[in-house]
Amino acid sequence: SFNRLMLLFSTMTILQAMVGKRRLHIVDYGMHYGFHWAELLRLLARREGGPPKVKITAIGYSRKGGPEQIEETGRRLSKCAHELGVPFHFHAIRKEWEEVCVEDLDKDAEDVLIVNDRFSFNTLMDESIFFDDPSPKDTILQNIRNMRPDVFIQSILNTSYGSSYLSRFREALSYYTAMFDIFDAIIPRESKTRVVLEQDVFGRFALNIIACEGADLMERPEKYKQWQARNQRAGLRQLPLKPAIVNVLKDKAMRCHHKDFLFCEDGQWLLQGWMGRILCAQSAWVAEDTS
Repeated sequence: SFNRLMLLFSTMTILQAMVGKRRLHIVDYGMHYGFHWAELLRLLARREGGPPKVKITAIGYSRKGGPEQIEETGRRLSKCAHELGVPFHFHAIRKEWEEVCVEDLDKDAEDVLIVNDRFSFNTLMDESIFFDDPSPKDTILQNIRNMRPDVFIQSILNTSYGSSYLSRFREALSYYTAMFDIFDAIIPRESKTRVVLEQDVFGRFALNIIACEGADLMERPEKYKQWQARNQRAGLRQLPLKPAIVNVLKDKAMRCHHKDFLFCEDGQWLLQGWMGRILCAQSAWVAEDTS
């Protein structure tokens, strides 16, 4: 449910940026299977006046391998675009994320450039472990600023583990208690999907957070106000939320979700959560000196 609203926010933000434009270039950090871009291609194919030219640059995990997965994603999206009649090009970059810069993008002056991060930056090291200032998170944000995107869409998990084991344990307990409570409320216990989510996805993450330290820790998320400070420090400016988009999302949240589901705004961030606990957040940014 959270994912559905986040993807809808991204899609509507991109469609709004594309009004009257003919070229779209999406830079997607950590793209896995790319299913959500297929839905965007379908919407663009039906656009009045014909579809734009679309290019997707996937920035993959060089440390973790998986080039075959990125190439397969590219083939699948290319096939989808061809069937829909959308002119399409797929480009994969496999470098350390901190090293990816505007020169790697083959950016056209007429492109509407969208940079997208959906939970991927949670995996980046922070200052407290192996790096002095700037951290990899700050370096990537500065590189995004230098790309001068029309919109940088950021989606984050709203949790922060702190520097001690005890703070990490407490925060993980609070966060995953809320997640498992959601499953209990909306997914039948006998559901195979629930077993996969609890054991293979969230259970694996929770175990890693509690059992691992340093480089073995898979995720180092931060809360939305921490990301706000980082983004501003890197020279990014937050865009105001568009009332038309927010109203559509609110309507879907009211019609499709459980009464304990939380959907609200704070400081131009869209927040989603459960029983008062904010679990994820989303916002849009541009370079600070963009008019």
